[in-house]
Amino acid sequence: MNPVSTRDAEALRSALESEGDQVTVSLSRETIEMLNRVVDAQAAGQQVVVTHGLQEVSPSEAALMLGMSRPQVRKLMDRGALPFRMVGAHHRIAVDDVRTCLADERKRRKAALARFSELENELGLTE
Repeated sequence: MNPVSTRDAEALRSALESEGDQVTVSLSRETIEMLNRVVDAQAAGQQVVVTHGLQEVSPSEAALMLGMSRPQVRKLMDRGALPFRMVGAHHRIAVDDVRTCLADERKRRKAALARFSELENELGLTE
């Protein structure tokens, strides 16, 4: 853990020891931005997956992280788009590989939407 994260973690623990429903704490911008993303996701009804020290996840956990179904994750694994290893009869996927897959998927979607927009313009479907 870096010094800023350590300081923020200590500040949060200390603030939570106080009485009452409201707490006041001073945190780094990086920590506040991360907490903001979590709160925004929860407010939007999305599931939030926090991996504490996990290096690998199951296909079901990867599906939650990627926002897709477990069968879709298995298709990515079968195509080789999402590396995995076997632990006995169980599939395990590195969290870093899930993050990479998510970043690649976002790039692919952005390119597809840009192409779709170009086609709309070419066909005169936009006003």
